[in-house]
Amino acid sequence: MSNVRKPLPPFTQQSAIEKIRMAENAWNGQNPEAIAMAYSIDSKWRNRNEFVNGREEIVGLLTRKWQKEQNYRLIKELWCHSGNRIAVRFAYEYQNAAGQWYRAYGNENWEFNEQGLMTQRHASINDLAIKDSERKFHWPLGIRPVEHASLSELGL
Repeated sequence: MSNVRKPLPPFTQQSAIEKIRMAENAWNGQNPEAIAMAYSIDSKWRNRNEFVNGREEIVGLLTRKWQKEQNYRLIKELWCHSGNRIAVRFAYEYQNAAGQWYRAYGNENWEFNEQGLMTQRHASINDLAIKDSERKFHWPLGIRPVEHASLSELGL
């Protein structure tokens, strides 16, 4: 049985932005099982050099991700949308086990089914080592506050 995840396609500018913020909030919450429910049972991902198929593999990837990427904070922003597709640019900051901070930059292409579940996610991501003084994402772990600057406002 599949669930329904509003907003549903076809996306408007506003509904695409809403869908993106919901995804950002979920990823900042770092609950792999809950996040996986926003994807179709047979969802296909390309994430860096990993190819993932289905919710079980999504949970595994996200679990491994947040074991390595500590103090994770993410901002996503709409690039464009059309019909049942959304393109997103994002940046996130994290710290590795040795204490080194990184900012990861990337783009994602998303495709959704009629129930609003993501069926495909293609992500390209690059990591840049940064100093603690260069960090821009300074909210407590969890969901980004509404008043926090966007990527465009931060000049990223």
